Amino acid sequence: MAVITIVGSGMMGSALAFPARENGHEVRLVGTHLDRDIIDACRKTDRHPKFKKDFPAGLKYYQIEELETALSGADLVIGGVSSFGVEWFGDYVLPKIADGTNVLTVTKGLMDMPDGSLIPYPYLWQEKIDKIGKKLNLTAVGGPCTSYELVFHDQTHVSFCGRDMEVLKQVKGLMQTDYYHITLSTDVMGVESAVALKNGYALAVALTIGVNQKAFGLESELHFNSQAAVFGQAAKEMHTLLKLQGAPDMNNLWVGVGDLYVTVYGGRTRLVGILLGRGLNIDEAKEELNGVTLESLVVAVRVARAMRIRAQKGEVDLNNFPLLMHVDAILSEKAEVDIPWEKFTYIQE
Repeated sequence: MAVITIVGSGMMGSALAFPARENGHEVRLVGTHLDRDIIDACRKTDRHPKFKKDFPAGLKYYQIEELETALSGADLVIGGVSSFGVEWFGDYVLPKIADGTNVLTVTKGLMDMPDGSLIPYPYLWQEKIDKIGKKLNLTAVGGPCTSYELVFHDQTHVSFCGRDMEVLKQVKGLMQTDYYHITLSTDVMGVESAVALKNGYALAVALTIGVNQKAFGLESELHFNSQAAVFGQAAKEMHTLLKLQGAPDMNNLWVGVGDLYVTVYGGRTRLVGILLGRGLNIDEAKEELNGVTLESLVVAVRVARAMRIRAQKGEVDLNNFPLLMHVDAILSEKAEVDIPWEKFTYIQE
């Protein structure tokens, strides 16, 4: 039996408690300073407030003040914070983890640099721990997985990525189950870029749902032609971006496209995309979804900003990203939704 400590009691971090505990490990769930009510509820009911199923028996719950106790003796630490907690996790949590510990993070996103490069979060965390002389084995999870379906044991296939294959095998050995299937990859840039990029593009696909609801009524049948057209363009632009990231392997695209699919049909990003498609601007959509974490907005704006810088340097052509640039205009300039369909077309001879 191993000791697995999950820091961050959001939905995805908490969902990973299920395979971890069902594999017989001691599981400690730690709330951040924003999760106090969640941990209080878990202690009372053995259920996350957002889930419809109890945790496996035997989970232990900790408030953030008890972090060092929860980390003591941990064989694996799972970082369950959202992208808004990246700096906090790097500055506050990683330094407290014992050297030699394996770390698995669920946080998806990219930071845009002044030169137009896009850096996945594990790279930023590695830089932080290198500066302070910490020796941690960083890994990350990406791929199509919604927390509530993992909780209900829906068959799920994800990718664990990291620099060291032996470490990845150790982490997989702790977490895999008969419903949680894990591919391993040492291409951290590829996997993490793919699963971050899908967020902004999932919003783009969801726009079409709202557009059709606006045109035909909220109870109208779903229209799949438009969804598929945007989905295809999204995959095309994602592949181009992955090549720019130095990660052209098609396996990375498959991870990202699978994640794109489940995010369109089962994620929070779907909600904001639909509202924008109906005609709300981004401020109105945020107000409507008060309390919902919308990481997709951050990713789309950062990637578009990076591409503009690279275009100024002559490294990319923005005409190759009509969908990305339209999503950015909607988010950054409150532009009306007007999907650039003709810009998706091409001639192949």
